[in-house]
Amino acid sequence: MAGGTEAVDLRTDEQLLRAHAAGDQHAFTDLINRHIDYLWSVALRTSRNPEDAADGLQDALLAAHRTAADFRSDAKVTSWLHRIVVNACLDRIRRNNARRTIPLPEWDDLSIADPTDEISSIDLSVSIGRALHVLPKGQRQAIVAVDIEGYSVAEAATLLGVAEGTIKSRCARGRLRLAQVLGHLRAPDDS
Repeated sequence: MAGGTEAVDLRTDEQLLRAHAAGDQHAFTDLINRHIDYLWSVALRTSRNPEDAADGLQDALLAAHRTAADFRSDAKVTSWLHRIVVNACLDRIRRNNARRTIPLPEWDDLSIADPTDEISSIDLSVSIGRALHVLPKGQRQAIVAVDIEGYSVAEAATLLGVAEGTIKSRCARGRLRLAQVLGHLRAPDDS
């Protein structure tokens, strides 16, 4: 375009949504770009946390993208999007509150095994390896990806082909079970 300006899609929100449902590959992007600042502010106000707001907004946009064909013209498209964003953010808040992550207890590794003692180090590795096999496959995969291999929750979710919330809940349940199984390794209190 001359002068470096972008073309503005003059279709209404409803026309863009219908075009998306009919297969127009750019219509949904044009619609969301038109309202992204407003939708972000709704997500941020609902979540009160930028990380949860970003996750909630992403969930909402995926839901809107998938359910666009179900839109009924009895409301404005912005009202429909607003409701989807609020619901996605509230769902995320409920999931986070219901499944707080429980980190593994932070034990002083030196009290568990002397790093210069190869046998103790091997024993510790074997104990952890055996404990991991107590976990169901999904929990074990999540724990290994996040806690052992160092992937972020988002990266682990992509790697394992599940939702981020699933990774978080599997890690929380897996860590709790590992803490129970490995409790015998805790060093006795010196007091």
